[in-house]
Amino acid sequence: MSDGGALQVLDGTHLRALDLTLPPPPDLHSGLSGAHILHIAHSTLSASLFALSLPQPLTAAALTRLPAASNHDAFLSAEFDHDKASQILRDYVTAIADELKDNPLVVSVLDGSTLHLLLEDEDDFAMLAENLFTDLDVEDKGKISKSQIQNALSQMGVEMGVPPFSEFPQLNDLLRKHGADGEEELGQAQFAQLLQSVLQDLEVELSKKNVVYIHNIQIINGSKLRQVLGNEKELNSIVEKALKEKAEAKEGLASIEIIRSFLERNAKELGLPRSEANEAVVLLYDDVFTEVAKGKGSAVLEKEELVKLVKDILERLAEQLQSNPIFQEA
Repeated sequence: MSDGGALQVLDGTHLRALDLTLPPPPDLHSGLSGAHILHIAHSTLSASLFALSLPQPLTAAALTRLPAASNHDAFLSAEFDHDKASQILRDYVTAIADELKDNPLVVSVLDGSTLHLLLEDEDDFAMLAENLFTDLDVEDKGKISKSQIQNALSQMGVEMGVPPFSEFPQLNDLLRKHGADGEEELGQAQFAQLLQSVLQDLEVELSKKNVVYIHNIQIINGSKLRQVLGNEKELNSIVEKALKEKAEAKEGLASIEIIRSFLERNAKELGLPRSEANEAVVLLYDDVFTEVAKGKGSAVLEKEELVKLVKDILERLAEQLQSNPIFQEA
């Protein structure tokens, strides 16, 4: 298992090697319904993904890749013989892997290990407890109520190995167990002692049953952009929009500047990172556009040259994103 605070990227790679052999049917005439096939698939996938329940948008998108499930309701109730069921199972798992390749999930596996390390270092824990107490003592009274322990846990968050209350309702039971849901006031030392007791029990509970937390993070790895580049009709449409924008642009703007502005404003549609996401995105655009601008200066290019230039820029961006994916808030 991983450090509870460490991010893991689930991109579907290892799912392609799963054993998807269905057990032989009890008799030659028995079949499996579409619903049963999906149940088997989800159980198999969950076992390979830290017991994670796959998000509904992910499974729904994967089903759209499955020809047999074009009519969803009919597929769920339809029965398939062993060979066909096996093929559907393989196709569906492949579709999930393809979806994760295009849109990886970023997760933290909270297994108590981060809390163990924190509690093991007395100095680190003392400093953490002091900082939390200071933050929660908004009136600077030197005392806070026991119920503030809940806010302390929320402040610690996933980064310190504490799952959200919505993902791990057992936290409420732990608070009640230690009387940390009352209004009795505690000094800093008492607060630290109570917090330590709650965290020790939480460590034990998480070691028994891990919590997999899905972060609201999107990874831009060039996958969608490569799909655009591989779709001639879609690519031509994008180029035409860029050319139209150039025709309507103010005089004096170079073709490179116009194209960059267009791509940044249509980043989501193209599978590009938002330019305001972080400094790494700005550097990505700067590097690519500086490279393609060499020798062109502020030249005003003809249509044929512009078409080639747009494609060149998109290919360079896809290559860079594949080597160095960008993480941004979804």
